[in-house]
Order: sequence, then structure tokens, then C-alpha cells
Amino acid sequence: MAHARKTTHSRKTAARKSTRRAAPKRWSQRVTKESDALDLKQGVFKLTSAKKIAASLKRSAEHSARRKTGAYRSALSMLTFYINRAGKTLPQTQRTRLERAKVELKRAFGRE
Repeated sequence: MAHARKTTHSRKTAARKSTRRAAPKRWSQRVTKESDALDLKQGVFKLTSAKKIAASLKRSAEHSARRKTGAYRSALSMLTFYINRAGKTLPQTQRTRLERAKVELKRAFGRE
């Protein structure tokens, strides 16, 4: 009678599960904080003025040593990333403010 071969699959799966960390619920929040693109000032997207948001993003982009592309592109991509990830939960007033911040960012970098 042939013996059924035992597999170590269940042990490997169990070991893998125990060493694996649960993915953070808000990965986009982690990206915003730890991104190589920019070192953002805390609460930059909650500012009350589009000009202040654009100025803060510009300042962060120009002073960041970790960004991999130009300052304008890094700042604009981080702003767009935040708008897209917030999705439907972003209040309309804040969405409008952030869209205006895009225009202000273009103006601040002389790309108008």
C-alpha cells in the first residue's frame, strides 16, 4: 500500500500568516506621510485657502531632498493623489478649494 505523501503546505501557509503583518487600513495616508515625493507639512490639505495650500506644497517640494522629479511635478502629483484617494468622502467645498489650489500651484511655479 502506497503511503500518501505529507505536504508541508499547511505548515508553510501557517508560518507565513503569522509573520505577515496586516496591511494598514489607510495606505493612502501612509503614502502621504512617508512618500519619497515630498516631506509635507502636517495638515496641508486642511488649510482654508487655496493659495496657502499651493504655497505650502511649493515650499515642501522645493526643500524636499527625497523627491525624484521636478518640484512642480512632485507638488502637483501629491495634490492630485490626495484628491483622487479622498474620492466621494471629500466634501464639495474642500474639493473645490483643492482644485483651485492646482491653479494656484501652476501660477506659483510660473506655468500659467
